[in-house]
Amino acid sequence: MHVLFLIAIAVSRAAAYTTHGPGPLSARARLGGDCSCQAALQRCAVVSSEAAAAAAEAVEATDAEIIVKVDDLQATVADTQILKGVNLTVRRGEVHAIMGPNGCGKSTLSKVLVGHPQYSVTGGSVSFRGEDLLELEPEERAQQGVFLAFQYPVEIPGVANTDFLRMSVNKRRVALGLSEYDPIEFFGVLSEKMESVSMTSDFLGRDVNSGFSGGEKKRNEILQLALLDPELAILDETDSGLDIDALKTVAAGVNSYKTDNNAIVLITHYQRLLDYIKPDFVHVMYKGKIVRSGGPELANELEAEGYAFLEK
Repeated sequence: MHVLFLIAIAVSRAAAYTTHGPGPLSARARLGGDCSCQAALQRCAVVSSEAAAAAAEAVEATDAEIIVKVDDLQATVADTQILKGVNLTVRRGEVHAIMGPNGCGKSTLSKVLVGHPQYSVTGGSVSFRGEDLLELEPEERAQQGVFLAFQYPVEIPGVANTDFLRMSVNKRRVALGLSEYDPIEFFGVLSEKMESVSMTSDFLGRDVNSGFSGGEKKRNEILQLALLDPELAILDETDSGLDIDALKTVAAGVNSYKTDNNAIVLITHYQRLLDYIKPDFVHVMYKGKIVRSGGPELANELEAEGYAFLEK
């Protein structure tokens, strides 16, 4: 089921295998995307839910448009409660990093946001540009501008990379009310974007991710990001398995995508990614909740001291 979902959501970027339209959002909402929390909390010895709430309130005081608002989100997988009240607000132009120990719910949050069928929402809400995100099917969320870069990108045998990318972009353009690219037009756009992730033309004739190295798969994900131009990009441990050169290339692609009109949520274990993609806010997840939020300096603190403070 997990692999089938990954294939479905990947192909739904093209909507090649679905008959769904752009979804039930309003015409105005169909033009955009998504998620955040803001605050620079002073360093403290005791972590509390009140600290996370204070961070959320500080974000609410800013003027930027909210893309995604997660309110008391609770979710289960296989009857096990994973998310236990996540609160997060992301505004346009912001980069949020979510860190935390293994099993704290980081990747679960990303899967719930894109509609993984194995995860059941049991409480709370998620709004996307003011509309109920949880009412949309996975392919509808992708068409509306919610993008997930997978931690483990799947291979799709029999589907040429260039065809997949063109169908993806054209479906997104239709959702935005734009005309589709013909193959020649698309190749010009594609060539420009490929340079940003150091990919060569030999990748185009190969099947999607088939025979790609780990770094090549991650670059192909960022190429999709650049081409689709979503309003919310969720990057689930995109840095895992990358050497330093590949990490720099992927980070450069993400930074070239970033504008004041979109938002990024980075899920990572390591501060090193944040050396290249600068976050505005850093959040710590623990036992299914965001328990602490701060600025970029919080990532440095975690790198130096780890998560031992969570047990105190």
